[in-house]
Formats: sequence, structure tokens, C-alpha cells
Amino acid sequence: MLLIAATILLIDQLSKFLVCSKLVPGVSIPVIKNVFHISLVHNTGCAFGMFRYQTFFLTGLSMLTVVVILIFYWRTARSERMLRIGTGLLMGGACGNLIDRLRFGYVIDFLDFQVWPVFNIADSAVTVGVALIIWMMCRRKPELSSRMCGQ
Repeated sequence: MLLIAATILLIDQLSKFLVCSKLVPGVSIPVIKNVFHISLVHNTGCAFGMFRYQTFFLTGLSMLTVVVILIFYWRTARSERMLRIGTGLLMGGACGNLIDRLRFGYVIDFLDFQVWPVFNIADSAVTVGVALIIWMMCRRKPELSSRMCGQ
């Protein structure tokens, strides 16, 4: 998990540094016109812009999330590789956005598909990590599968 989390964190922070060194907020560079742009956004909220300007609350929630992820990881058997990979993705993404909140008071977003809110590498890692964890839990736990996955 630590290697995956560290890799996500490095890629996330490096990509944000590069974007911030080349763009100012509000500027958008089309990569594929009307489909995908690089657009620098300072996100003071969380997913889909909810809880804007609630920096203290969101920072505390992010810190709590990191602690919960660590506890989940420590309780996950070594044989559960996919759960551990999902946890690593989730940890790397959570830490990437937490660093932004602590440094700037907002999260740096820049991946802009024009039909979806602008996001970043950390957000992607969190999404894939959570999806992988849910998928593996549905596959591994029959009683959880029937409740969570509608089986």
C-alpha cells in the first residue's frame, strides 16, 4: 500500500506543480477541443463543489479519513491484494488533496472533460480505490454482497 500511495501522491503533487507553474486560475488549454482541457481551478469545496469555503471542516474530515484508511489497511489480510491496492490508491489520493488543503486552503483541480466538474489525479485515485474496495468486498463477503450489491 505504501508504495502505491507514495506513487499516487508523487504523481498528483508533481502534476499540480506543473499545472500551477504554467497556468493561472480561469485559464483553459484545449487538449481535445470541446472534449478535454487542462483548466486550473482552486476548489474550496469537495466533490462537485459541495461545502465550499468549509476548509477547517474538510481538512479535519480528510485527516480522519486518512486514519480510517490506515486502520482498514492494518485489518486487511496480506492475501487480500486487491483490497490493499484499493486502499493504497485511496490513501494516496486522500493525502494528495489533504496536502493541498493544508498548504493552500483549497484543492488544485485541472483535468477538465467539459461535461464533468474539473478534478485531479488524487480524485481519480480515490474514485478507483473506493470502486475497487467495494467490488472486492462484494465478491468476498456473501452477506455484504447481498446487502450492498443487490444479489
